[in-house]
Amino acid sequence: MTRQMRPISWIKAARKDFEKFPEEAQTICLTALTIAAEGGKADIAKPFKGLGSGVFEIALPLRGSAFRVLYAVQIGDDIWILHAFQKKSTQGIKTPQHEIDLIKNRLKNLRELLG
Repeated sequence: MTRQMRPISWIKAARKDFEKFPEEAQTICLTALTIAAEGGKADIAKPFKGLGSGVFEIALPLRGSAFRVLYAVQIGDDIWILHAFQKKSTQGIKTPQHEIDLIKNRLKNLRELLG
C-alpha cells in the first residue's frame, strides 16, 4: 500500500530564503520535508516549542552553520513551509526572538487565510 503524500506549500518569502541555502542543505531539508509529507518525521525535525502543536523545525548543522526550516502540519491539507533561515548566532541553539515573531505572524496570517 502506498501512503498518500501531502502537498508541500511554501510561503513565498520562505521559499526565497530557502533557495539561498547551499545545495547540500537544501537537499537534506527537502528529504526531511518529503518524510513529513509522507506522514513521518525526519531525525532532524522536532516540534517547535511555543507555537502550539503542529509546528516543526528542521535543524540542520552544516559546515559550522545552522540551517532552520519551520513547517506547519495542521493547516489545511498541505504541509506549509513558514520560514527558512540560516542561524548565524553561535550562542546556543535558541532561535532569535525576531525569527520567532516572524514565524508567529506568518502562522497567524496563514490560519486566517485558510481558516
